[in-house]
Amino acid sequence: MEFADFDHALTEIPMTKSSMSLTDLLEKHDEGDFLRAVAEAVLQLIMETDVEGVIGAGRHERAEARTSYRNGYRDRARDTRLGALNLRVPKLRQGSYFPGFLEPRRTSEKALVAVIQEAWIGGVSTRRVDDLVQAMGLQRWFLRPDLKHRRHGEDAFGRRQLGVVRSRRRIWRCAAWFTCRRERWR
Repeated sequence: MEFADFDHALTEIPMTKSSMSLTDLLEKHDEGDFLRAVAEAVLQLIMETDVEGVIGAGRHERAEARTSYRNGYRDRARDTRLGALNLRVPKLRQGSYFPGFLEPRRTSEKALVAVIQEAWIGGVSTRRVDDLVQAMGLQRWFLRPDLKHRRHGEDAFGRRQLGVVRSRRRIWRCAAWFTCRRERWR
């Protein structure tokens, strides 16, 4: 602490800065990393402001309207087109807080996987699905290994021994039919 005047008024000078100037941020990161760092900073600021509203008081602030206290952070990674964003979600001592913008992402990924599965079952070529996935900004690894594994499982399903079951020509599964045997039925 420093004395601002000799009239016993104390002025605190912070040891660290809680913000970084734009030029410092530009010098610290490359172009691609800069956009990712800006996205992380903006999302972090949104979470901090939202938590202050939930708690009823700012950070290190005493208030009558305070309903809870902060209790550290939990790390969450979110994959975006800019890369993986490492976010620190604030925890509360009483109650819970989870930002609304993290949950819909998980739901949209589930919907995307469902669309890809339906396209594959419906007979859309994997090349077209690959083009669609790349146009959406995802990577090819998202699609290929999963389809190869699924295809291998369905081929094994079609070649398995039926044993006693001989009355059915086809086995129906998920609105797609698979021929069980290639030879003629008797």
